[in-house]
Amino acid sequence: MSEVSDIGPQGPQPSPVVAGLAGLLTIAAVVQAADLPSRLGYSYYTEQFLALVLGLSLALVFLMPRRDWDQPGGIAAPRLIDWALSGLGLILGLYIMVFYPSLVGRAMSLPWDALIVGGAMFLLVLEGLRRTVGWTLVIVVLVIVGYGLIGHLVPGALQTREVAAPRMAVYLAFDPNGVLGLTLGVAASVVVAFVFFGQLLLRSGGADFFNDIAMASMGHRRGGAAKISIVASGLFGSISGVVVSNIVATGVVTIRLMIQSGFRRTTAAAVEAVASTGGQIAPPVMGAVAFLMADILQRPYSEIVVAAIVPALLYYVALFVQADLQAAKQNIVPLDTSDMPATGPVLRRGWVFILPFAAIIIALFWMNQRAETAALWGGAGALFIGLFLGYGKTRMALRDLWDAAVETGRSITEIIMISAAAGFIIGVLNVTGLGFAATFALVDLGQGSLFLLLLISALVCLVLGMGMPTVGVYLLLAVLIAPSLVETGVEPIAAHLFIFYLGMMSMVTPPIGIGAFFAASIAKAGPMSTAWEAMRFGWTAYIVPFLFVFSPALLLIGEPGDIALAISTAVIGVYAVSAAFVGWLRGPIATPLRLATGAAGVALMLPPGVGGAHTLWINGAGFLLLAALWLMAGTRPTPAAAPVSDT
Repeated sequence: MSEVSDIGPQGPQPSPVVAGLAGLLTIAAVVQAADLPSRLGYSYYTEQFLALVLGLSLALVFLMPRRDWDQPGGIAAPRLIDWALSGLGLILGLYIMVFYPSLVGRAMSLPWDALIVGGAMFLLVLEGLRRTVGWTLVIVVLVIVGYGLIGHLVPGALQTREVAAPRMAVYLAFDPNGVLGLTLGVAASVVVAFVFFGQLLLRSGGADFFNDIAMASMGHRRGGAAKISIVASGLFGSISGVVVSNIVATGVVTIRLMIQSGFRRTTAAAVEAVASTGGQIAPPVMGAVAFLMADILQRPYSEIVVAAIVPALLYYVALFVQADLQAAKQNIVPLDTSDMPATGPVLRRGWVFILPFAAIIIALFWMNQRAETAALWGGAGALFIGLFLGYGKTRMALRDLWDAAVETGRSITEIIMISAAAGFIIGVLNVTGLGFAATFALVDLGQGSLFLLLLISALVCLVLGMGMPTVGVYLLLAVLIAPSLVETGVEPIAAHLFIFYLGMMSMVTPPIGIGAFFAASIAKAGPMSTAWEAMRFGWTAYIVPFLFVFSPALLLIGEPGDIALAISTAVIGVYAVSAAFVGWLRGPIATPLRLATGAAGVALMLPPGVGGAHTLWINGAGFLLLAALWLMAGTRPTPAAAPVSDT
């Protein structure tokens, strides 16, 4: 079902049981993030908390509404088997939570209850995974677990230690390197806390403020409707971290505006899909991935955010330039400013939304709080604004606090299932030694050709990411791909940003670009044509990761002179390549000039470290070629506004 199963506020209301389980899941995560049990003198294993979260998530997964177009409204109610699996998942989670100290103490002797509970939990997680993200990841888990059981029979570099099935089941279920390990811990604490923060911020009027500031700042410009979509969706996406929810929340307005102003339906859908997807790479929140990356790399959060600034800048420069030049090419005029809010009044009403972000930064950098605790500080700020200040006519009621908790619990179940699957994979890699063997094999390949290793890794990222939420994709790829890149000498932050970018773009990449498909359904455009156009708008996310792996200057790592040169030439290069894609510079450019403009852009984008000592000369040649092309490009008479197309 993938991220299509994420039924947001626009979907049907959850049943009381689902609402109760979802709310309880969020409350448990908030209590853990606030460290309340320890403050009250209670001590427990972190794995006990994770077992509770996993049990609640399994109970939710099997009761969540299922797509069934033969039913009224296209939603099917839970069946008897769903209720049984839901109850079993909750019981298993509670059993592990209560008896975890005893189970761990007796694990080496493989007691019958550990075998039954571990085996049943493995099967339930696989079924929950199938229902949320489809068969792809289920097959990946089964292949890796199966290989772990027979890998000792395989000759060569990929031979593993022999581990019997009973010991494998107990290890995966109860060892801190298994399902109750790092990936589930990060999802159950950091991700839940930030999703809850995002829900509170948007319900407090943040969504209205984001839309208003985008319209006020961009509505009067050429192609203003597309630029409104880019700004609003980028702001919204950075907080929500869920691409489809972002598209649904902002796209119902921005896509209609783009079509009415003259953009083709596929263009409108593609712009919205790419802008919503890119919100997750936009500092400072980055859809919570920045905090996950900091946790996994054991680096300060500030390092992750600083490194992400330039790639995010290049991503949105390309999107803005293409939207602007497409508007020029089609002679799409600005929106009617009489309907646009004024910037001054919008800022006077909405400046208070700086406070939640300031609270997060203060908690992280001055108070040295954990990321999940900092998210609660931001949530408290958003709650205060919503209850006592509001925005325009939007004001929160206490009921909204519960609704935010319920929606957080419902939207997080996919990521919990993916994180549990990643835990199984990590467990197999550790207990069998397969992780070391696979890393060694990839490192050996990378020594022959780092570019080939990156290309293979990129394809794996795109394939594994198909149909999965970005946070879950990152957690999975951080386990499978990033270690081999780091071992070949790639800067760790560059390696993790590489897999993050390529995994993220699976949301708009054919054949399963879920984000592009959702935007296409709103725009009534062709899904595949929208996905292909989205790839063109988001082209930098496929190319720039290769550049910053070879030259960390684009991650603000290195000498100031190299960094300044890399950024300057990259921005101009991105402009040139984007102009080549659109076919418009100062005016329309024919195919030969488009190719030359693209070549100039590629030469300019080459950062220090990629072309060796000749890089500066290549950059200079690209700049001179672009300047000549700019002078050669003519302008054309202004035609009538382009008609709206149905494609």
